[in-house]
Amino acid sequence: MAASDTVYPGYLAVHRPRQVVKPIMLLSAPLRHLPGLLLLLWPLLLLPPPAAPGRLARASVRRLGTRVPGGSPGHLSPLATSTRAPYSGSRGAGVCKSRPLDLVFIIDSSRSVRPLEFTKVKTFVSRIIDTLDIGATDTRVAVVNYASTVKIEFQLNTYSDKQALKQAVARIAPLSTGTMSGLAIQTAMEEAFTVEAGARGPMSNIPKVAIIVTDGRPQDQVNEVAARARASGIELYAVGVDRADMESLKMMASKPLEEHVFYVETYGVIEKLSARFQETFCALDQCMLGTHQCQHVCVSDGDGRHHCECSQGYTLNADGKTCSAIDKCALSTHGCEQICVNDRNGSYHCECYGGYTLNADRRTCAALDKCASGTHGCQHICVNDGAGSHHCECFEGYTLNADKKTCSVRNKCALGTHGCQHICVSDGAMAYHCDCFPGYTLNDDKKTCSDIEEARSLISIEDACGCGATLAFQEKVSSHLQKLNTKLDNILKKLKVTEYGQVHR
Repeated sequence: MAASDTVYPGYLAVHRPRQVVKPIMLLSAPLRHLPGLLLLLWPLLLLPPPAAPGRLARASVRRLGTRVPGGSPGHLSPLATSTRAPYSGSRGAGVCKSRPLDLVFIIDSSRSVRPLEFTKVKTFVSRIIDTLDIGATDTRVAVVNYASTVKIEFQLNTYSDKQALKQAVARIAPLSTGTMSGLAIQTAMEEAFTVEAGARGPMSNIPKVAIIVTDGRPQDQVNEVAARARASGIELYAVGVDRADMESLKMMASKPLEEHVFYVETYGVIEKLSARFQETFCALDQCMLGTHQCQHVCVSDGDGRHHCECSQGYTLNADGKTCSAIDKCALSTHGCEQICVNDRNGSYHCECYGGYTLNADRRTCAALDKCASGTHGCQHICVNDGAGSHHCECFEGYTLNADKKTCSVRNKCALGTHGCQHICVSDGAMAYHCDCFPGYTLNDDKKTCSDIEEARSLISIEDACGCGATLAFQEKVSSHLQKLNTKLDNILKKLKVTEYGQVHR
């Protein structure tokens, strides 16, 4: 054993061998001595379990079946589950009927748990379910999924069918944030282990069991909340993987700790712990004796018969025992730059993280153009800066506000909505007034203009003989023209009038 490998007294440690992965032996005696040991222990196994409320009885719960080398615990077909007797004394018969439980799995899906590792956790949960008698009057199962937040995937009264329960487990998606183990235990205690959620009351004597699986150090306090959960009658098992903090596991678990705390080095071998949770099973068939030679999963069919199955992402070979991978994503040959998603029949497709879009090659990803997606929040113009960033700009005549998104009017004249017939003169950010071209005068509406010469000719025709009136009018016009010329000189200093009448600043 390497110096870095630490084995805590009384705990199960699963180490990764350097070359060949060997199965975990959960019984200290060699496998060749197992039949003799079973014969010696047979009278003790036939004793009825004690009826201690609130705790799993040791005589029925602590009795463990033989671990399957290289595979999984044996489990009965639905037919065998419904017809088998509580116990059979004949060698090669089925397994003992499991005691009813209210069982809640509390699984860590924080960011440190990779998608393939989370799949192995779900397989671990499904294999424990396989060893149980599932039903409204038997074992009820709920799953609490947690990271920084906590999500109850389904309650104890949601599923009473084993197949539907396993399908629901397979559909669970990771939350991918922090590790709030204390909050998860509290949620399980206050919401999952309630009568409304399907838990049976204290008069039923149905044990309440929680199995928490984590690979990190809790980011909240677990000591007090775990103590309250245990005090409420919940039996807590803690399974640590890889970087899991052993002290935190011991704070969460029930006593004796050597029976409630487990540790494995990787998620790759967590499935091997499923046999430790066959609390009331005592099988004598080939699956449980380890003589089946199934590479992955051995399934008991009853009457000493069995067949082999494969883990998710694998298919059974023609020899009926070994398995070949069909999970393209797990093989790491998919070529997806960010996310590989398995489809049925061994196919797959690539996806991208949030803020990215899949390129035409269907493998690589590019930063999402927020301007094109319409999520930029700019009032006028969104300008894409590349690499997923952008900035806002305004139309001509507007200026960008301090929020860097909305715009305010800068020049009313530039907007073209001023209504001036000839000339719009800006008086500031929001003000303006109208003027006329030379030879015109501003009308009383302060927007339109009239031709001065045209007005003069009309008056001359109407009063051709009125010399006094004409002279008076001419003097008035001359005075007005003089004032107008002075005013125009001031305007022309600010404006330039082209030969086409266009005004430029």
